[in-house]
Amino acid sequence: MSDVLPAGPTARLGVATAAAKFQQTKSQQNILVWTLASGAMVLALMLPALWNGFPLIFPDTGGYLTRPIEGALTIGRSALYGLFLYAGVPLSFWPNALIQSGLTVWLIVLTLRASGLGGRPWLALGIVAMLTVCTSLPWFTGQLMPDILFPAAVLALYLLAFRAGQLRRWERPALIAVIVFAIPSHMAAAGMCVGVIAALWLLSRFKRLALPRPRLWLATGAVAAGVAFCPVSNVAITGNFALTPGGASFLFGRLLEDGIVTRYLNDQCPDPSLKLCALKGQLPDDADGWLWGDNTFNRLGYEAWEPEEKVVILATLARYPIMHAVTAVAATLKQFVSFHTEISINDNEPTIATFADRVPQLYPHFMRARQQADRFNVAPLNWLYVPVAALAIAGLGAVLIWRRRLVVAPELAALCLTILLALAANAAICGIFSHPVGRYQSRLVPLAPLAIVMLIARRRAITPLGQPSI
Repeated sequence: MSDVLPAGPTARLGVATAAAKFQQTKSQQNILVWTLASGAMVLALMLPALWNGFPLIFPDTGGYLTRPIEGALTIGRSALYGLFLYAGVPLSFWPNALIQSGLTVWLIVLTLRASGLGGRPWLALGIVAMLTVCTSLPWFTGQLMPDILFPAAVLALYLLAFRAGQLRRWERPALIAVIVFAIPSHMAAAGMCVGVIAALWLLSRFKRLALPRPRLWLATGAVAAGVAFCPVSNVAITGNFALTPGGASFLFGRLLEDGIVTRYLNDQCPDPSLKLCALKGQLPDDADGWLWGDNTFNRLGYEAWEPEEKVVILATLARYPIMHAVTAVAATLKQFVSFHTEISINDNEPTIATFADRVPQLYPHFMRARQQADRFNVAPLNWLYVPVAALAIAGLGAVLIWRRRLVVAPELAALCLTILLALAANAAICGIFSHPVGRYQSRLVPLAPLAIVMLIARRRAITPLGQPSI
């Protein structure tokens, strides 16, 4: 007689119950691990702001904050992002820094999962820790500026264009919302997103490149909605149905810096129809001096000069097209390779004055922060940040050139391509229509090390066929 009896219904029920309890315990442990890892990731990105004792500011921060308070538009300052800041006043803007850090963590984790690296909380934490130490990312997540929305918009575009099928139903509208919020928060994001989509569409026409084929209708719709939401949000907050003003002034400043305006005035003046002729010898020789310096432009306001700026811009395009083209290319190239990190410490007076006037209850705490009290300098960090970013950008190009030899997974090739196109589009938009500034590229460049680390992580993974893949 056998010692092993057939399992009856009671035994089978016991096994099923034990299996269910095991799965429930495993699920609970997984949730706990992800909760701890997610909290650690957000905390890592908050470290500079926490160390500072107050969310980081910039000279422009006050200009954003006053938009919903004054109910008026001004040059280059989004009313929508200003409203976002204003909502954080009761808690000293810490919710704003927390939301920006949490959004960044969510997008990184979502990109990992959609690229075949999901379900690994410690890998995600390690990647965020690397970005915290080796890149400028945490200096933007904890800053009261819309700069962090640029990399957020790029990751959202990538996921919608290339990985929409791997997203949960609620994640697609959430990514669309990221783009719709990012574009009115800073109009340069609109130009960057349009440039990326246009380049992806064009490159997908060349079948010999063998690039992953994007599905651009969802991403295009999100960008279009973001552009449309700009005047809608402005009219809701300020009563003005218009895009955020100042585009002509920023471009005029760059043309002034590159000598095009001076050449035109030398050729044209005296001309009674040009008010600038009377100021020809007093004009600053750089864009910042025109836009923000103590000069006639700022005393009269951008509205007084915008019609003449547009006249000069169009006239110089007709008269000096080659000079325009050469300086535009030079500005784009200079911006592409300018990505040093800076935290303003000496010229924050506009924001300091705004805090004293508009949120006096926060002013003492605000002034005790290290940024105002100690005036620390982050320039030494660029000895690490700049070479890491440069090597990562070069690595993205190399991966795309030799992706077949390296057996690069299509979704990661698409990520590398999207990031390179975003860096190029951002350099063109900011370099040409404003002027090259390290901060403009520094806010976006952490995406390059992110992609490289993801490639390395996939290289260590094994595909179902047993072949290494990145």
